[in-house]
Amino acid sequence: MATVTSPKTLQQAVVYFSNPETCLAEMIKFRWPDGTVKCPTCGSEKVSFIKARRVWECATKHPKRQFSVKVGTVMEDSAIGLDKWLVAMWLISNAKNGVSSYELARSIGVTQKSAWFMLHRIRMAMHEDYRDKFSGHIEADETFIGGKARNMHVGKRKRVIGWSRGKAGKMAVAGLLERTSPDGHSRVRTHVPANLKRFALQTEIRKNVKMDGSATVYTDALKSYEPSSKWGATDLYIHKVIDHGVKYVDGVVHTNGLENYWSLLKRTLKGTYVSVEPFHLFRYLDEQAFRFNNRKASDWARFAPLRLPCLASVLPSRN
Repeated sequence: MATVTSPKTLQQAVVYFSNPETCLAEMIKFRWPDGTVKCPTCGSEKVSFIKARRVWECATKHPKRQFSVKVGTVMEDSAIGLDKWLVAMWLISNAKNGVSSYELARSIGVTQKSAWFMLHRIRMAMHEDYRDKFSGHIEADETFIGGKARNMHVGKRKRVIGWSRGKAGKMAVAGLLERTSPDGHSRVRTHVPANLKRFALQTEIRKNVKMDGSATVYTDALKSYEPSSKWGATDLYIHKVIDHGVKYVDGVVHTNGLENYWSLLKRTLKGTYVSVEPFHLFRYLDEQAFRFNNRKASDWARFAPLRLPCLASVLPSRN
């Protein structure tokens, strides 16, 4: 087992994970904290290690008896080594504005297609299944992601958005920000809504905000944020509005926290990734929200959770 301390910088991480034994030991320690390796298919502890191939074999006879430390993680079914995977996780979790597939390919020595595949798998690990709900002071807002019409080639502009301006041809993104979380700093949750009508936005608010009357939700003057008795009681949370046509701040009534987050998100999308397909937008939202919500943690603390098994609902079942 590795005896050196956990790395604190990228340079230390590259050196630390360059040793295959260290990579394997770290993955075992993280996947099986008690030190006992278990078969991911049947849960049996009667397994033997095949050193030449760095895999285990379960003593119980069943399909897929042999398994590696990658099984059940974002690294499953990949021939790329742990040293490259772990360094890639370190890079994307700690780079404030993200890492492009071309940059990652140059950094760890893989093809651009492999780097793109790795980044999307890691973004799956960054997705959080939220079990708690926001409380206290909460901001709700929406933004639009897409290229500016004036920057498009005239042919593409005519084909994609015609001659319209503003929101045409863009994807809507909605979000919630809790100003003070149990950890002492703000945190966000974002999603790509089907539309910006009242039902879609109210459903997301009620899903993520405590409906006991203790929460206060601040929004702009968009009518869709106004609670309606059509979908239940209207007094489940306090709703306060700031009209941006008049002013942007009225005491504690504002959405400046989310406006700041939108600027960080767009800086990442425009500056690093440049062009994002609408189909994959939700993955980039998960990536940015993960880094924002864990911004107070150390580099190691942000990196460590990405190795958890997290593809149970994505990859085919091993049973």
